[in-house]
Amino acid sequence: MSMARQCELVGLARSSYYYQPMPESEENLLLMRLLDEQDTRTPFYGIKKMTAWLRSQDYEVNHKRVARLLRQMGLMAVYPAPRLSQPGEQNVRYPYLLRGLGIDRVNQVWSTDITYIRMPRGFL
Repeated sequence: MSMARQCELVGLARSSYYYQPMPESEENLLLMRLLDEQDTRTPFYGIKKMTAWLRSQDYEVNHKRVARLLRQMGLMAVYPAPRLSQPGEQNVRYPYLLRGLGIDRVNQVWSTDITYIRMPRGFL
């Protein structure tokens, strides 16, 4: 059976069968080692800071190369991520306790407005 037919039966493209990945160059391995050491020292550095740091060390790199190497190594900056899909803390809703209560005498119900209370250093 031909190789094309075998690849077709397996569901694999013929080009994927013949593909042989190239190993990383020595320069990329050196950059990866430097990036790993710097990430250990400053885990909050992102792609832009890492690129600037490598350029300060006299390595000619751009942000796309640094991003690819960091992604390949599985390194990410440590920072507080946005929590957009998580609901905020819900406010406590107190029930209205006077619903259905017939107020028929004096001093049965009291109320006050506490929105403006003077304190020694301002208002509450």
